[in-house]
Amino acid sequence: MRRSKTITLADAIKDYISEMNLGEKLAETSLVSSWEETVGKAISSRTSKIYVKDHVLYVHLTSSVVRNELMMLRESLRSKLNEKAGKEVVKDIVLR
Repeated sequence: MRRSKTITLADAIKDYISEMNLGEKLAETSLVSSWEETVGKAISSRTSKIYVKDHVLYVHLTSSVVRNELMMLRESLRSKLNEKAGKEVVKDIVLR
């Protein structure tokens, strides 16, 4: 006999994510994991550290040439990353 108050597993996971306020962190994590796909393997190999804090993406680079290149493309890069995340996760990018 089927219970009338059953929900699907997908609904249960969505409820858990919203109840624990994990949606923002999951979006930040997916954004960081899509970094190589967005910028390419050459730039990604020169990235030593990348993280999001307070809607700012911090990228530590090992090459000053790559840093200067990304400085010029910062706004388009921000919009591409937010587009992949599906919402505005990053408001600014800091390149170090």
